[in-house]
Amino acid sequence: MATNSPIHSLATSDGWHGVIPSDKFPAEKGRYHLYIGLFCPFAHRVNFVRHLKGLTDFIDISIVKPYPKGDARGWPGWQFPASDNEYPGATVDHLFGAQYLHEVYFRDDTEYKGRYSVPLLWDKKTGTAVCNESAEMLRWLPLAFNKLLPPSLAEIDLFPTNLRERIDAVSPWVQSDVNAGVYKAGFASSQEEYDKNLIPVFGALNKLEKIVACHGGPFVFGQDLTELDIRLYATLIRFDTVYVQHFKCNLGTIRHDYPVLNNWLKGMFWNVAAARESTNFLHIKENYTKSHTDINPKAITPMGPFPDIEEGFEEDWSKLTIGEVKQPDVLRYELGIPSPM
Repeated sequence: MATNSPIHSLATSDGWHGVIPSDKFPAEKGRYHLYIGLFCPFAHRVNFVRHLKGLTDFIDISIVKPYPKGDARGWPGWQFPASDNEYPGATVDHLFGAQYLHEVYFRDDTEYKGRYSVPLLWDKKTGTAVCNESAEMLRWLPLAFNKLLPPSLAEIDLFPTNLRERIDAVSPWVQSDVNAGVYKAGFASSQEEYDKNLIPVFGALNKLEKIVACHGGPFVFGQDLTELDIRLYATLIRFDTVYVQHFKCNLGTIRHDYPVLNNWLKGMFWNVAAARESTNFLHIKENYTKSHTDINPKAITPMGPFPDIEEGFEEDWSKLTIGEVKQPDVLRYELGIPSPM
């Protein structure tokens, strides 16, 4: 695989899978640069960790515009604004002054054949990409700079030993049925495909409603914020705002049909600063509605729902009624989802 740099991370046609810290990529303040879109739930995971762990001074950032994306094949892909004032919250490419994100990808690998996606973590010292897989970064980034952080930040562990088996048991179906599930429903090319793909989304939400209620909040597994909360937050903060209408995930809403998940979501947004700091509803709403021309050809962005996220977090979880969507196929699907140990 061709590269214009003598030092190359573990590149594949799907991207890069480097890890910090490692021999190639040691933990150094100011060495790495993160490319994200504030609209993307997968990039959101990494930016959430960046804020949570106090890494905003360790890893600087460039933010693409939420639209346009390009043609049906995604070409030429995400763009940077011409200035930091062109679109609120988007920035120029602070490293190379690129117009498009694909230009950054080609700086490492001129023959790259994968997607020009966000997030992308870049090593400024070697001039190579480190990683562009959010699930991998979500696992190692929370620990990557611990030796350089104050104890109050270093002790934040999103994959604690006592919860690892439960996190690993729940994460696969959350990823398949919720994180990716909304996309499977939203991009369905036929009525039959949509009908099939929508059911798992709400079956999984039904199951999560009961899991969170069982543990009594404020997080999925009780008192400990874990990577599973971040995985779930990045999707559910977008659910009522865009997925209900834009992806036709309208068998129910979080705020009306899932009182426990809604309380969890309000607690994440209002009580966890990193969640609020990494969330931008303008980017979220305009990305989906203005870059998916096959779904929304007139690119009209709905005003609602209002508000984007409700207030009124209930600290006494025993006062909450467990909700669910009672559509028969949803209930049947829910029964097949294994409970965490």
